[in-house]
Amino acid sequence: MSDFIKWTLEAIRDEGSLMSWMEERRTEWTPLLASKLKFLLEGRAFILITDSERFWFEKYFLKNINKPTNSRPILPFFSLRALYPSFDSISSKEEISLLQDMLSLAFPNGYVFFYVGKSNDKSAQIAKGKDDSYMWLFDEQAQNSFYLSSSDELLDIKLLSLYKLFDKSVDAALFAKVML
Repeated sequence: MSDFIKWTLEAIRDEGSLMSWMEERRTEWTPLLASKLKFLLEGRAFILITDSERFWFEKYFLKNINKPTNSRPILPFFSLRALYPSFDSISSKEEISLLQDMLSLAFPNGYVFFYVGKSNDKSAQIAKGKDDSYMWLFDEQAQNSFYLSSSDELLDIKLLSLYKLFDKSVDAALFAKVML
């Protein structure tokens, strides 16, 4: 079993030059991801939320995380928009509280909001309001988040490479290749 930070460095280097930007940021990425992967191993569901500009990423993520060619169990990743189609109309703390009550009933082992998008988006407030959320947050550094800049010309490429690293990390954790 390998140390997760060392394993992450090797995984980044295996991806080549498109992932080289992550080499220096792995010390930010690895502890945060390790803490969230523990939740996945405990059986918590991950509820994916994106801002409207990253809806393409939500579809990409959900289509690929459990694709049939993966040699692992199907994992509990869900779209909040699919679970609650009226999600975009949430406008008050009371409505957020009702949504969280519904999710607590639907996922008795617990759930984690996984947010990808701008920090000032209305949907970010839902994830920011839950202590154990996992966020790839744009333009703000916050607890439980990995910082990215929305003005980065390579943002979409970085999101895809982060997905690939995330996916490989899930495999490594599930199959006990790393120690979290």
